[in-house]
Amino acid sequence: MDKELIAKGVYYLHRASQGDQISKYHIEANIAYWHTIKSDTQEKWENILHLHNQLLVIEYSPIAALNRTYALSKVKGKAAAITEAEKLDLVSNHFYFVLLGELYKDMITEKQKLIFKSIDVSQNQYR
Repeated sequence: MDKELIAKGVYYLHRASQGDQISKYHIEANIAYWHTIKSDTQEKWENILHLHNQLLVIEYSPIAALNRTYALSKVKGKAAAITEAEKLDLVSNHFYFVLLGELYKDMITEKQKLIFKSIDVSQNQYR
């Protein structure tokens, strides 16, 4: 990462944030700032979650809701995030299933892996 460029961005973010109006662009820039921090700390993810909560109040979008859910998994754990993700019910959005896959990936049992493997094999057999 270019630390000088990040510092310049932080400077302009602080300058743009002066005053009493905060737009979705301020919040998105702040989220981007927190993602420049390499360490995976509780503070980082709590701030990102808080910012996503603010962003969703200002302007809801399915992607922001999915990103918020990922941040929630980092703060409250995957089980809490799965509960929230399933409430979103964004079945027409492929990123919804990517997120669910990420949240469930460490919870898959050996039996489930065999079932997935059998589905994959059977689908490939008829192609």
